[in-house]
Amino acid sequence: MASLLHRLGRGSFRHRRAVLAAWLLALTAVITCVIAFGGTTDDEFTVPGSPAQTAMDTLKKELPSAAGTSAQIVFVAPAGHHITEPRYARAVSATMAEAGKAPQVVGVTDPVQGKVISPDRTTALGQVRYQVTRAGLHDDSLTSLEGTTGPARDAGLTVRVGGSAYGSGKSTGHSKELMGAAVALLVLTITFGSLFAAGMPLLTAVTGVAVTLLGLSALTGVLTISGTASSLASMLGLAVGIDYALFILSRHRSQLAGGMGTEESAARATATAGSAVVFAGLTVIIALCGLAVVRIPFLTVMGVGGAAAVLVAVGVSTTLLPALMGFAGERLRPRPGSRAARREQAAHGEQAGRPGPSARGEEGQRGGHRDGSGGSGGHGARGTMGERWGRIAVRRPLLTLSAVLIGLLAVAVPARDLQLALPDNGSAPAGSGQRQAYDLVSEKFGPGFNGPLLVLADTSRAGNPRAATATLVQDLKAADGVAAVGEPQGIGHGGAALIQVVPDSGPSDDETEELVERIRDEATGWQQETGAKVSVTGTTAVNIDVSARLASSLLPFALVVVGLSLLLLLLVFRSVVVPLKASLGFLLSVGATFGAVVAVFQWGWLASALGVAETGPVVSILPILVMAVLFGLAMDYEVFMVSRMREAHAHGATPREAVLAGSRHASRVVTAAALIMFAVFASFVPGGSTMLKPIAFALAVGVLIDAFLVRMTLVPAVLALVGRAGWWLPKWLDRLLPDLDIEGERLAADAGKGGSDRDGPGLPVAIGGAFTQDRPRQDGRR
Repeated sequence: MASLLHRLGRGSFRHRRAVLAAWLLALTAVITCVIAFGGTTDDEFTVPGSPAQTAMDTLKKELPSAAGTSAQIVFVAPAGHHITEPRYARAVSATMAEAGKAPQVVGVTDPVQGKVISPDRTTALGQVRYQVTRAGLHDDSLTSLEGTTGPARDAGLTVRVGGSAYGSGKSTGHSKELMGAAVALLVLTITFGSLFAAGMPLLTAVTGVAVTLLGLSALTGVLTISGTASSLASMLGLAVGIDYALFILSRHRSQLAGGMGTEESAARATATAGSAVVFAGLTVIIALCGLAVVRIPFLTVMGVGGAAAVLVAVGVSTTLLPALMGFAGERLRPRPGSRAARREQAAHGEQAGRPGPSARGEEGQRGGHRDGSGGSGGHGARGTMGERWGRIAVRRPLLTLSAVLIGLLAVAVPARDLQLALPDNGSAPAGSGQRQAYDLVSEKFGPGFNGPLLVLADTSRAGNPRAATATLVQDLKAADGVAAVGEPQGIGHGGAALIQVVPDSGPSDDETEELVERIRDEATGWQQETGAKVSVTGTTAVNIDVSARLASSLLPFALVVVGLSLLLLLLVFRSVVVPLKASLGFLLSVGATFGAVVAVFQWGWLASALGVAETGPVVSILPILVMAVLFGLAMDYEVFMVSRMREAHAHGATPREAVLAGSRHASRVVTAAALIMFAVFASFVPGGSTMLKPIAFALAVGVLIDAFLVRMTLVPAVLALVGRAGWWLPKWLDRLLPDLDIEGERLAADAGKGGSDRDGPGLPVAIGGAFTQDRPRQDGRR
């Protein structure tokens, strides 16, 4: 892989104008496709094959108005008055008549005639039906509906419009995402010590995000793509795009500081750091595409959209970035005497067997340290911050391991209470009209009126269809958890009936799910007794089925992800301990992340500070989606940390020296990458939609936990504790596994034979993320 990427990096550098033109052409092409084919996004959940979805599909054919979305108009009388007073009743009826003329409306229910009045007679609830789903509503349909409430408002009534047609709120704009990009620019500037160098990862990441989002927009005209999928793709594309470019550009500047030529440095950086980027990107792509096994189109589109963003980010980082390196030329080389130059030159001096300028003091003269690191392994008397952190972790590895385990397990404890559901208007922003309507309905009528169930009774084979329907209605009224049962509505030629059932509980409450299951359990008995085939559907029932399928898929998906991580890391590091440690660390990160999500979004800790409008069940897609994304990011950091350690150990360092070498050289880049990831994900929390907010929070927290506690603390402690056993692999397995050359060792061999045509035979070559002279290993092999 490294050899292929070496050629790709060199080719992109040499033909930089053609590469830049190709990406500009790609941008132009997707913009043209958006104009020609672009449509609208669709956030509708479907779960093909489920009982609720099957019944809903039947309704769409037989009674489209019942299968479409709906809106609610809530009328509240002034204090001290009743909604049934003649002047208010006339205003309500006049408003509902106007609502019936609004665009796309196929029917309304006048609450005065239908007697949908609250027990205290202060509130009336009108129903507006559409023949299309929420995604099929025109942009101005709901605005036009709100404009029909004039007669009621003129009469002094308080009017709120809501219902499932509104959804639970959308993102409030892109200003927060720009804040995340600004934080990323600050971190990059500090990392590189150059504003010019810091701008390159942002430029390439924004280019990749633009191509991805425009491509998704172009596909909305022919495919069902959700707005959440676009937001996720934007979030992932920006985060990984910056990080991948950071890894490669950091390697390039490090090589330039060591004296390497610009063209060869770009090729080597693309080959070595680029190999890890490709590996990390593939893990994210595979995990996200694996979401298709859940068989929920909404989630599949989110996974594929996110995977597309990562794929484009990898492509941009390995082609456009080397081309930009070519345009930048010598301007990326750290200036002599600058902090970046001194740091890199000191590191190169140590790796070549020469103590760096700061390593020639007292510590460099001592034979070793009590922690076993050795004088040449330290980066000066104090060392880099990453090395000092590594020394703390390995000084008492068992104590470090115990402390991290106890801390992460404690944070993961709330995850036992994780509850899953799909968002409704109860979690919409507090000041929104749909949230106010939701709260009024819950207060005056009961929470079940916000999410009624639809019971479809196929009486075509019943001996007496009317009697069968009447029996069913009576049984439903007597069922536990039922607040009200509406009048049956005939479908077609009377061969079926639709009955509205209002639960005592809200749409996302456990009691509502239990009611759905009880009705389905009784369906067999009703069919035997009356001949009617009964099924439960409606938006609430479909959402319950979606959540159930997601919950049942979580464990199999986790096993697949963990198994995949074991296999991939086994191939990369050719070690038994490293994959096991990485997988267990990933599970710890996920558990702690879920615990933090429960504490904030269910228990309400820091909820107001984070703009959480309502605590309650977490969006159902969060666990499986967060696991997929965090898996790839965790493997990303694992590769960049452990590859440094493996390279040092392969060239004679003791286990602790190898750990400190990895901490010294990789911690700075991993820290910057994690902070950038955190900033981008966290920027989506304040202004994110109800569905996106907890996902962004989980990813932000998960990145911090995995990078700083697991990869930079737990990993060094474990490898120091197990010693040389950490790099053990059975010989029979070593012969069976293919050599992927992730770390570019073949490049080192080629350089040792003949050297580079640009840099000469004596130049250090990049292996496993570090630089070393091509010298014999301790075992005598090359």
